[in-house]
Amino acid sequence: MVTKMKNVVVFVRDLDKARHFYKEQLKLPLSQESVATMEFFPGATSNLGVALAMHEAAMPLVGRHTGITLVVSNLDELYQELVAAGVTFPEPLEKSPWGKMAVVADPDGNQFALVEG
Repeated sequence: MVTKMKNVVVFVRDLDKARHFYKEQLKLPLSQESVATMEFFPGATSNLGVALAMHEAAMPLVGRHTGITLVVSNLDELYQELVAAGVTFPEPLEKSPWGKMAVVADPDGNQFALVEG
């Protein structure tokens, strides 16, 4: 019986660039790191994993929309910081009756939705 999800992994080609993006620019809380992986959101029931795509089967998974949504406390501020840092937004910040959302891409092109919550 499956009782919970441990993590969701996003594959990257350049772990150093990914480290800078996820830790420094998105400011995700790091729970653990190794030579080829990082996990974020310590203490959560599920983590976001970022792993170096070392296996041939992982290569096609780099650089796509992940389907992952991250909740941000002040999306306007983070959006402005990331734009100023040259981060790519395939879908810029938009405001609608239900809230604010933007789609951001990591240096390898993996895309995440950012919503204000």
